[in-house]
Amino acid sequence: MKIQKTGLSFFIALVSILLITSCQQKEKSAPQLEETSKLPYDDPEFKGEIGRTYQDSEMDWPDLPSPKADAPNVIIILLDDVGFGMTSTFGGSIPTPHLDSLASEGLRYNRFHTTAICGPSRAALITGRNHHNSGSGFLAEWATGYPSYTTMIPRSTATIGKLMKYNGVNTSWFGKNHNTPDWETSAAGPFDRWPTGLGFDYFYGFNAGETHQYYPVIFENTVPVEPEETPEEGYHFQTDMTNKAIEWLQLQKSISPDKPVFMYYAPGAVHAPHHVRKEWSEKFKGKFDHGWDKEREIVYKRQKEMGIIPQDAALSERNENVPVWDTLGKEEKKFYSLLYENFAGYLAFTDHEVGRLLKAVRELPDADNTLVMYIVGDNGASAEGGLQGTINEVKALNGIPSSIEENLKKADEIGGPDTEPHFPIGWAFAGNTPFPWVKQVASHFGGTRNPMVVSWPKVIKDKGGIRSQFLHIIDVVPTVLEATGIQMPEYVEGVKQRPMDGKSFISTFTDANSPEIRTTQYFEVFSNRALYHDGWVAAHQHTFPWRQDFAPGYENEVWELYNVAEDFSESNNVADQYPEKLEELKELWEKEAEKYHVFPLDDRGAARLAVPKPSPLGDRKEFTYYEGAIRIPETAAPNTKNTSWTMEALVNTQRGMKDGVINAIGGLGGGYTLFVKNGNPTFLYNFFESDIMTITSAKPLPDGLASIKVEFNYDGGGMGKGATVNLYMNNEKVGEGRLEATVPARFGIDTFGIGVDTGSPVTETYGANEFQGKIEEVNIKLRPE
Repeated sequence: MKIQKTGLSFFIALVSILLITSCQQKEKSAPQLEETSKLPYDDPEFKGEIGRTYQDSEMDWPDLPSPKADAPNVIIILLDDVGFGMTSTFGGSIPTPHLDSLASEGLRYNRFHTTAICGPSRAALITGRNHHNSGSGFLAEWATGYPSYTTMIPRSTATIGKLMKYNGVNTSWFGKNHNTPDWETSAAGPFDRWPTGLGFDYFYGFNAGETHQYYPVIFENTVPVEPEETPEEGYHFQTDMTNKAIEWLQLQKSISPDKPVFMYYAPGAVHAPHHVRKEWSEKFKGKFDHGWDKEREIVYKRQKEMGIIPQDAALSERNENVPVWDTLGKEEKKFYSLLYENFAGYLAFTDHEVGRLLKAVRELPDADNTLVMYIVGDNGASAEGGLQGTINEVKALNGIPSSIEENLKKADEIGGPDTEPHFPIGWAFAGNTPFPWVKQVASHFGGTRNPMVVSWPKVIKDKGGIRSQFLHIIDVVPTVLEATGIQMPEYVEGVKQRPMDGKSFISTFTDANSPEIRTTQYFEVFSNRALYHDGWVAAHQHTFPWRQDFAPGYENEVWELYNVAEDFSESNNVADQYPEKLEELKELWEKEAEKYHVFPLDDRGAARLAVPKPSPLGDRKEFTYYEGAIRIPETAAPNTKNTSWTMEALVNTQRGMKDGVINAIGGLGGGYTLFVKNGNPTFLYNFFESDIMTITSAKPLPDGLASIKVEFNYDGGGMGKGATVNLYMNNEKVGEGRLEATVPARFGIDTFGIGVDTGSPVTETYGANEFQGKIEEVNIKLRPE
């Protein structure tokens, strides 16, 4: 007992010393950004003393950066492809009760703007600079070698992640990342433009414009991971990523409850493919049978009743490209209604998942001091489903339409793992009520006007209030910096920073009549252009989101003019009445475009996709892969499209252990795979499900070391042409097949792999997925004519 008491006394004394030391350290002032013009901070100066021994020395622990004492948690939520008139919170027909609830606790903004396209909006959001200044004039897949269009975010436009991280705030990013260049998303990196290289301590999500929600291509930080459940077991990416986000948030607050955190939650919903289970889509059965023309009228009326839009706001003129609903046939109406019911279910499900995150936020010990900025869409509703909609989005993006008859064969499967749905353009225009145009069309508010809800219980007391100041997504970072007491440094990581293009709108949190912070803002995407200035908008609509083959050039451009101080919805073009005002704004657009590095304008669609881009492959034509080479993005895999090629695999097997995948790229929507089933080598080419060619060896695979070879002989003469395919085993021809058409542009949103077909399978006919034998190597040789 005496020894135990002595030990206890020593322990109490030790704890007391540690507590005193800890308190002393807390009283020391951490370095503040005002004291330096650069991040990260220099190593702090040692102010103790160093003697010969510890007995004649004095300790001095280094001060580490920390946020100001009353800095809030910051949660930024960003949805994808949601139109202004879709959610119930802003007068739409799709119930979003959790967004409603957040709005009732905070503020709704009805004049907030994005860039009209996802990757550029996201670059502007995380940097606080206009998207061209952030190197993101358009999407990574369309990148060109001009500074504003490389999609390589410059180090001179440091992200909010880095600003927070270097000031002692833990940071995280969940969901969609469309800000890493397409060619840098493989395991070869580089990783400095992945979320973890952009200042986010933890990343769980996907590196692309979209992903399959049942078979997502997920990375945890920089390592590919596979879902722990199957779609049949109930897996859905949104649930998975929300679970991870809640776990991260709770862990942070369990360890350090007083320390603020920064979270960027971007589920990628409701971007196509619109994946949701039947229990959600069935809630909307028959709800949209009235069609998109009537839907615009219903939403417009409700928006006025709710005060979302002014009472004198007119409904913009219906777009002539949209078919009149009443002229459609019975089968068309059925299919188009099914697609929108499915989408509505997807948006409702998304609200449910965001609601789970918000519930966890409300349970934080410092929930009252948590700033939530919920941006409902990175652009307007999408018309990329084309005139007819689709259940195979990748096929549609390759420019290959599907017939109504073909689509209706899978009517009962819409929204499930075996479909990749997207609604037709009519629903996009309805979703952007009351504004004209859609996603990609940066000239009009249908592309750029998105709802936003802001909640900060400690500060915002006007519960349920509406704010109508003209804002832009570049204004978010400056607002967060002011809220957290962080100032923008002159240098970050040794690189001089471009000034912030955005401005803080924190004044609107406490004053509904706060003065406008933004009186001028340019817009440009795909040569669709606009200039907002002092209540006026000059606009030029240039290209069509559903026409990648259309590049009109720059002659005979027609500009429109709107007095949006009086005409909220851009319904009245007054260009003829005020020609001098229009010319003034056009000249100002040119100046702003020069200032923010918009040039050169480029309206090419598919041709811009084909522009050569940097690649980890270089100009190689021959490749060797080994087991474990999985989750390689299509842009980092051998480009076997529109060319002849040969693949030879050396495998080593034993009796009864021969089946499984040798190589696969793509998924159920389109791709090819070399595999063994029941001991027989098989090559399968999936041309967007409409034509599936299977070549099965007439002989079984022998025991031991063997060669399996695919010889793909492309017809040539353009993109997407046919091919003759031969299958060999130990140099003996064992099968052949013919394709009348091949995939011209992209196999889809899945990846390339050796030894297993991860994600969405190219075919559901595998006997085994993971190869049971040993793959010594797989050699692929491109044979361009």
